[in-house]
Amino acid sequence: MDRISFNGANVVAEQLGWNMTKGWSEGDSAASAYYAPIATFEERFDAFVAKVVASGFNTIDVWSATLDYHWATEPHLAAARRVLNEHGVGVASYGGGFGDTADEFRRSNEVILGLGCRILGGRTPLLESDRATTLSILAEYGTLLALENHPERTSQELAAQIGTDQDGLIAATVDTGWFATQGFDAARALRELGPAVAHVHLKDIRAAGAHDTCALGDGIVDIAECVAALREIGYDGVISIEHEPEHYDPYEEVVLSRSRLLHLLADRTEQVSA
Repeated sequence: MDRISFNGANVVAEQLGWNMTKGWSEGDSAASAYYAPIATFEERFDAFVAKVVASGFNTIDVWSATLDYHWATEPHLAAARRVLNEHGVGVASYGGGFGDTADEFRRSNEVILGLGCRILGGRTPLLESDRATTLSILAEYGTLLALENHPERTSQELAAQIGTDQDGLIAATVDTGWFATQGFDAARALRELGPAVAHVHLKDIRAAGAHDTCALGDGIVDIAECVAALREIGYDGVISIEHEPEHYDPYEEVVLSRSRLLHLLADRTEQVSA
Protein backbone atom coordinates (compact mmCIF):
# COMPACT_ATOMS: atom_id res chain seq x y z
CA MET A 1 0.00 0.00 0.00
CA ASP A 2 1.32 3.45 -0.93
CA ARG A 3 1.72 6.06 1.73
CA ILE A 4 -0.34 8.53 -0.33
CA SER A 5 -3.98 7.82 -1.10
CA PHE A 6 -6.79 9.29 -3.17
CA ASN A 7 -9.75 10.31 -1.04
CA GLY A 8 -12.99 9.08 -2.59
CA ALA A 9 -14.84 12.15 -1.34
CA ASN A 10 -12.91 14.18 -3.93
CA VAL A 11 -15.60 13.22 -6.45
CA VAL A 12 -18.54 14.48 -4.39
CA ALA A 13 -19.75 16.70 -7.24
CA GLU A 14 -19.18 14.27 -10.13
CA GLN A 15 -22.73 12.95 -10.45
CA LEU A 16 -23.93 16.58 -10.52
CA GLY A 17 -21.80 17.45 -13.53
CA TRP A 18 -19.19 19.02 -11.24
CA ASN A 19 -21.63 21.71 -10.17
CA MET A 20 -22.90 21.16 -6.63
CA THR A 21 -25.21 24.03 -5.68
CA LYS A 22 -27.07 22.74 -2.61
CA GLY A 23 -24.27 21.66 -0.32
CA TRP A 24 -22.53 18.43 0.58
CA SER A 25 -25.65 16.35 1.13
CA GLU A 26 -26.68 16.94 -2.50
CA GLY A 27 -23.48 15.37 -3.79
CA ASP A 28 -23.54 12.59 -1.22
CA SER A 29 -27.10 11.61 -2.15
CA ALA A 30 -26.40 11.75 -5.89
CA ALA A 31 -23.31 9.55 -5.57
CA SER A 32 -25.10 7.02 -3.36
CA ALA A 33 -28.00 6.76 -5.81
CA TYR A 34 -25.58 6.35 -8.75
CA TYR A 35 -23.60 3.50 -7.21
CA ALA A 36 -26.44 1.66 -5.44
CA PRO A 37 -27.89 -0.56 -8.21
CA ILE A 38 -26.09 -3.90 -8.11
CA ALA A 39 -26.63 -4.37 -11.86
CA THR A 40 -24.32 -1.43 -12.63
CA PHE A 41 -22.22 -1.20 -9.46
CA GLU A 42 -19.17 -3.14 -10.60
CA GLU A 43 -18.89 -1.31 -13.91
CA ARG A 44 -19.27 2.10 -12.26
CA PHE A 45 -16.94 1.36 -9.35
CA ASP A 46 -14.40 -0.02 -11.81
CA ALA A 47 -14.52 3.19 -13.87
CA PHE A 48 -13.89 5.23 -10.73
CA VAL A 49 -10.99 3.07 -9.55
CA ALA A 50 -9.47 2.97 -13.04
CA LYS A 51 -9.46 6.77 -13.17
CA VAL A 52 -7.81 6.95 -9.74
CA VAL A 53 -5.12 4.52 -10.89
CA ALA A 54 -4.60 6.51 -14.11
CA SER A 55 -4.03 9.55 -11.89
CA GLY A 56 -1.06 7.84 -10.25
CA PHE A 57 -2.58 6.29 -7.12
CA ASN A 58 -2.74 2.68 -5.97
CA THR A 59 -4.33 3.39 -2.59
CA ILE A 60 -7.74 4.92 -1.95
CA ASP A 61 -10.01 5.93 0.88
CA VAL A 62 -13.40 4.49 -0.02
CA TRP A 63 -16.00 7.21 0.49
CA SER A 64 -19.15 5.87 2.09
CA ALA A 65 -21.41 7.24 -0.64
CA THR A 66 -19.78 4.96 -3.23
CA LEU A 67 -20.32 1.89 -1.05
CA ASP A 68 -23.07 3.02 1.28
CA TYR A 69 -23.74 0.85 4.32
CA HIS A 70 -27.45 1.57 3.80
CA TRP A 71 -27.52 -0.51 0.62
CA ALA A 72 -24.19 -2.36 0.38
CA THR A 73 -24.86 -6.10 0.14
CA GLU A 74 -22.40 -8.98 0.03
CA PRO A 75 -22.57 -8.94 -3.79
CA HIS A 76 -21.60 -5.24 -3.72
CA LEU A 77 -18.65 -6.01 -1.47
CA ALA A 78 -17.56 -8.96 -3.58
CA ALA A 79 -17.68 -6.76 -6.69
CA ALA A 80 -15.70 -4.02 -4.94
CA ARG A 81 -13.02 -6.52 -3.91
CA ARG A 82 -12.78 -7.83 -7.47
CA VAL A 83 -12.28 -4.32 -8.84
CA LEU A 84 -9.70 -3.40 -6.22
CA ASN A 85 -7.78 -6.64 -6.72
CA GLU A 86 -7.82 -6.34 -10.50
CA HIS A 87 -6.32 -2.86 -10.30
CA GLY A 88 -3.92 -3.68 -7.46
CA VAL A 89 -5.43 -1.00 -5.23
CA GLY A 90 -5.31 -1.01 -1.44
CA VAL A 91 -7.88 0.60 0.87
CA ALA A 92 -6.60 3.00 3.53
CA SER A 93 -9.93 3.75 5.19
CA TYR A 94 -13.69 3.83 4.86
CA GLY A 95 -14.66 7.48 5.16
CA GLY A 96 -17.80 9.44 5.86
CA GLY A 97 -20.67 9.11 8.28
CA PHE A 98 -21.34 5.77 9.93
CA GLY A 99 -24.95 6.05 11.01
CA ASP A 100 -26.87 7.22 14.04
CA THR A 101 -27.90 3.86 15.47
CA ALA A 102 -26.12 0.78 16.70
CA ASP A 103 -27.46 -1.25 13.77
CA GLU A 104 -26.18 1.30 11.24
CA PHE A 105 -22.80 1.55 12.92
CA ARG A 106 -22.54 -2.22 13.04
CA ARG A 107 -23.24 -2.40 9.30
CA SER A 108 -20.55 0.21 8.64
CA ASN A 109 -18.11 -2.03 10.48
CA GLU A 110 -19.17 -5.00 8.36
CA VAL A 111 -18.56 -2.98 5.19
CA ILE A 112 -15.10 -1.89 6.24
CA LEU A 113 -14.05 -5.44 7.08
CA GLY A 114 -15.41 -6.50 3.71
CA LEU A 115 -12.92 -4.07 2.16
CA GLY A 116 -10.01 -5.58 4.08
CA CYS A 117 -9.49 -2.45 6.15
CA ARG A 118 -10.07 -1.45 9.77
CA ILE A 119 -10.00 2.38 9.89
CA LEU A 120 -13.33 4.19 9.98
CA GLY A 121 -12.25 7.72 9.11
CA GLY A 122 -15.22 9.90 9.94
CA ARG A 123 -17.94 10.26 12.53
CA THR A 124 -21.00 8.73 14.16
CA PRO A 125 -23.44 10.46 16.55
CA LEU A 126 -23.65 7.11 18.34
CA LEU A 127 -20.40 7.94 20.10
CA GLU A 128 -22.13 10.75 21.97
CA SER A 129 -25.51 9.09 22.44
CA ASP A 130 -24.18 5.66 23.47
CA ARG A 131 -20.41 5.58 23.89
CA ALA A 132 -20.42 2.16 25.56
CA THR A 133 -22.22 0.53 22.63
CA THR A 134 -19.91 2.26 20.15
CA LEU A 135 -16.85 0.90 21.93
CA SER A 136 -18.41 -2.55 22.22
CA ILE A 137 -19.04 -2.74 18.45
CA LEU A 138 -15.52 -1.54 17.66
CA ALA A 139 -14.07 -4.16 19.97
CA GLU A 140 -16.28 -6.87 18.46
CA TYR A 141 -15.12 -6.13 14.90
CA GLY A 142 -11.54 -5.17 15.70
CA THR A 143 -11.92 -1.82 13.96
CA LEU A 144 -10.76 1.70 14.79
CA LEU A 145 -12.96 4.78 14.82
CA ALA A 146 -10.63 7.59 13.76
CA LEU A 147 -12.73 10.69 14.44
CA GLU A 148 -12.48 13.40 11.81
CA ASN A 149 -12.53 17.01 13.00
CA HIS A 150 -15.48 18.82 11.50
CA PRO A 151 -17.24 20.76 14.26
CA GLU A 152 -14.18 20.77 16.54
CA ARG A 153 -12.34 24.08 16.41
CA THR A 154 -9.12 22.96 18.12
CA SER A 155 -7.03 19.87 18.75
CA GLN A 156 -8.11 20.01 22.40
CA GLU A 157 -11.76 19.68 21.40
CA LEU A 158 -10.98 16.68 19.20
CA ALA A 159 -8.90 15.10 21.98
CA ALA A 160 -11.85 15.53 24.34
CA GLN A 161 -14.07 13.62 21.89
CA ILE A 162 -11.52 10.80 21.74
CA GLY A 163 -11.37 10.66 25.53
CA THR A 164 -9.21 8.48 27.72
CA ASP A 165 -11.40 5.39 28.10
CA GLN A 166 -11.33 4.21 24.52
CA ASP A 167 -9.00 1.21 25.00
CA GLY A 168 -7.26 1.94 21.71
CA LEU A 169 -10.56 1.86 19.81
CA ILE A 170 -10.85 5.58 19.08
CA ALA A 171 -8.26 7.86 17.53
CA ALA A 172 -8.10 10.89 15.23
CA THR A 173 -8.37 11.49 11.51
CA VAL A 174 -6.88 14.96 11.18
CA ASP A 175 -8.42 16.98 8.37
CA THR A 176 -5.97 19.84 7.91
CA GLY A 177 -8.41 21.86 5.83
CA TRP A 178 -11.15 21.80 8.44
CA PHE A 179 -8.76 22.98 11.14
CA ALA A 180 -7.75 25.85 8.81
CA THR A 181 -11.42 26.66 8.21
CA GLN A 182 -11.76 27.04 11.98
CA GLY A 183 -8.69 29.32 12.05
CA PHE A 184 -6.59 26.72 13.91
CA ASP A 185 -3.08 25.80 12.81
CA ALA A 186 -3.18 22.28 11.33
CA ALA A 187 0.49 21.50 12.02
CA ARG A 188 -0.02 22.48 15.65
CA ALA A 189 -3.04 20.16 15.80
CA LEU A 190 -0.95 17.27 14.49
CA ARG A 191 1.78 17.92 17.05
CA GLU A 192 -0.66 18.26 19.94
CA LEU A 193 -2.64 15.12 19.03
CA GLY A 194 0.58 13.18 18.47
CA PRO A 195 0.10 9.43 18.92
CA ALA A 196 -3.69 9.81 18.70
CA VAL A 197 -3.36 10.53 14.96
CA ALA A 198 -4.34 7.35 13.11
CA HIS A 199 -5.14 8.85 9.72
CA VAL A 200 -4.66 12.16 7.87
CA HIS A 201 -6.75 13.98 5.30
CA LEU A 202 -4.23 16.43 3.87
CA LYS A 203 -6.28 19.29 2.51
CA ASP A 204 -5.71 22.95 1.64
CA ILE A 205 -8.30 25.74 1.59
CA ARG A 206 -8.29 29.22 0.14
CA ALA A 207 -9.30 31.19 3.24
CA ALA A 208 -10.30 30.72 6.86
CA GLY A 209 -13.97 30.88 7.70
CA ALA A 210 -15.05 28.90 4.64
CA HIS A 211 -14.26 25.51 3.15
CA ASP A 212 -13.22 26.25 -0.43
CA THR A 213 -10.64 23.56 -1.12
CA CYS A 214 -7.72 23.84 -3.54
CA ALA A 215 -4.55 22.04 -4.62
CA LEU A 216 -2.03 21.47 -1.84
CA GLY A 217 0.18 24.52 -1.60
CA ASP A 218 -2.24 26.92 -3.27
CA GLY A 219 -4.07 27.91 -0.08
CA ILE A 220 -3.46 28.94 3.51
CA VAL A 221 -2.52 25.56 5.04
CA ASP A 222 1.23 25.23 5.60
CA ILE A 223 1.54 21.83 3.94
CA ALA A 224 5.32 21.65 4.40
CA GLU A 225 4.93 22.28 8.12
CA CYS A 226 2.22 19.62 8.33
CA VAL A 227 4.64 17.11 6.74
CA ALA A 228 7.28 18.18 9.25
CA ALA A 229 4.81 17.70 12.11
CA LEU A 230 3.90 14.21 10.89
CA ARG A 231 7.55 13.25 10.88
CA GLU A 232 8.03 14.68 14.38
CA ILE A 233 5.18 12.67 15.87
CA GLY A 234 6.40 9.49 14.17
CA TYR A 235 3.37 9.11 11.93
CA ASP A 236 3.98 6.35 9.39
CA GLY A 237 0.43 5.82 8.16
CA VAL A 238 -1.28 6.78 4.94
CA ILE A 239 -1.70 10.44 3.94
CA SER A 240 -4.97 10.92 2.08
CA ILE A 241 -5.10 13.79 -0.42
CA GLU A 242 -8.52 15.39 -0.12
CA HIS A 243 -9.82 18.13 -2.44
CA GLU A 244 -13.54 18.30 -3.10
CA PRO A 245 -14.45 21.46 -5.05
CA GLU A 246 -18.11 22.07 -5.64
CA HIS A 247 -17.92 23.44 -9.18
CA TYR A 248 -15.15 21.69 -11.13
CA ASP A 249 -13.37 18.39 -11.68
CA PRO A 250 -10.50 18.14 -9.14
CA TYR A 251 -8.48 15.32 -10.72
CA GLU A 252 -5.82 17.54 -12.32
CA GLU A 253 -5.22 19.39 -9.06
CA VAL A 254 -5.18 16.17 -7.06
CA VAL A 255 -2.43 14.87 -9.36
CA LEU A 256 -0.55 18.15 -8.82
CA SER A 257 -1.06 17.81 -5.05
CA ARG A 258 0.39 14.30 -5.13
CA SER A 259 3.48 15.54 -6.98
CA ARG A 260 3.99 18.35 -4.47
CA LEU A 261 3.52 16.01 -1.53
CA LEU A 262 6.01 13.49 -2.94
CA HIS A 263 8.52 16.32 -3.27
CA LEU A 264 7.99 17.38 0.34
CA LEU A 265 8.29 13.81 1.60
CA ALA A 266 11.51 13.31 -0.40
CA ASP A 267 12.95 16.59 0.90
CA ARG A 268 12.23 15.61 4.49
CA THR A 269 13.81 12.19 3.97
CA GLU A 270 16.96 13.76 2.53
CA GLN A 271 17.15 16.23 5.44
CA VAL A 272 16.92 13.42 7.99
CA SER A 273 19.58 11.37 6.16
CA ALA A 274 22.01 14.28 5.83
